[in-house]
Amino acid sequence: MSSTPTRFTVIGAGHGGKGMAAHLALMGFPVTLYNRSFDNIAAIRARRGIELTSFEGGPHGFGSLVKVTSDITEALQDCDVIMVVVPSTAHAEIARNAAKYLQDGQVIILNPGRTCGALEVIHTLAECGSTADVTVAEAETLIYASRSDGPAQARIFGIKETVPLAALPATRTQMVLDILAPAYPQFIDGGSVLHTGLNNMGAIFHPALALLNAGRIETTRGEFQFYIDGVSPSVARLLEVLDRERVTVASALGIRARTALEWLQMAYHATGDDLYEAIHNQPGYYGIQAPPTLNHRYITEDVPMSLVPIAALGERYGVSVRGIESIIRLACIIHRTDYWRRGRTLEKLGIHNWSVSELTHYVMEGVVETGSAF
Repeated sequence: MSSTPTRFTVIGAGHGGKGMAAHLALMGFPVTLYNRSFDNIAAIRARRGIELTSFEGGPHGFGSLVKVTSDITEALQDCDVIMVVVPSTAHAEIARNAAKYLQDGQVIILNPGRTCGALEVIHTLAECGSTADVTVAEAETLIYASRSDGPAQARIFGIKETVPLAALPATRTQMVLDILAPAYPQFIDGGSVLHTGLNNMGAIFHPALALLNAGRIETTRGEFQFYIDGVSPSVARLLEVLDRERVTVASALGIRARTALEWLQMAYHATGDDLYEAIHNQPGYYGIQAPPTLNHRYITEDVPMSLVPIAALGERYGVSVRGIESIIRLACIIHRTDYWRRGRTLEKLGIHNWSVSELTHYVMEGVVETGSAF
């Protein structure tokens, strides 16, 4: 392997993107930061970097950046890995804007992909006529817990010890892991993009909790503990139904997805006889406030980018997803919008006519129905 440091471009100067760009720079990697709106990066451009603070013993200091730009052409030049750290609602737009500037050998990583993010990006690039041989991968979750602390400042509260990642096709996952290892040894083989997408726990917790506590959120502006006060025994029973539907959809695709109970035990060592007990036995949930408004990514992002594709896969492959459908319908009513149309439908992913076998071969080996391959 080359001894030349991997050149990173971070797409998105929000909470996660700023923290990632600064951390990568402090680790000694050449980093370009791109943001669509220049106003959001003007101070970073003027300072030529980001001041990073962190948890005790964590990364800190001034991360000097090679380039800071709102020009996508400039952002994609001279880079090996493109770290996309924007809401998943922007993944298709990023793909459309980047399509004609991508170069052979580049790796695009969605941080995270939510559900079917890599499938959407690959399909969008193909629709835009991109012929570059790029690899698209997705992380199961964002590796950082971070916040923007000012115009050119960021803070990292924590870095996850293990984050599953999968490339499309899965035969390229190890190559991506090898490229990332010097910067992020925390990434591990996630199986396939169906595994990373269907183990998306935010899809189960976020929208349902926000919608079932809609009145409380609006009247208190989120002044209550989201996971503690917001999860009553009845709410937890609904979460269990949604979780069971997600796991069953995964099973229909030949995937053994983690249940919410298993995930809570794995991530936080929180256990209980049921989901209500396990959530209330997770000390980290105490003190986390609810969102101050229903116009929040827990609904605006997690419904169209996570629940809609899970429901669509269920409908396509014969799994009852009435609980998930009801949450999507409630979100549509409350926000007066059609999340079904705005979301990741199977048509937008280019897989609406595929059998389970065809979809599996595609995500594992890059083989499509005609027999052509990546």
